[in-house]
Amino acid sequence: MGYLNPLLKLPAAKKLMSLPPEQRRAVSAVFRELREEANMEAEQAWRRRKGPMAAYWRAVSTYARHLAHALEQSGRN
Repeated sequence: MGYLNPLLKLPAAKKLMSLPPEQRRAVSAVFRELREEANMEAEQAWRRRKGPMAAYWRAVSTYARHLAHALEQSGRN
């Protein structure tokens, strides 16, 4: 991602970023799994014509991906 995610300025996100590398990898894997599950929920909601729920799940998916990516990138610095 070519931008700074404002989510990472929150105190809880900073705590995540300060975890040791092995813990960041484990948490990142959980966020990646959450992303996939949220995407499936979004697709299911969309098929059922539940637009607000589809948008909710898509947002969950997006934030999970952003956090996973940030956790993976912080280990490369």
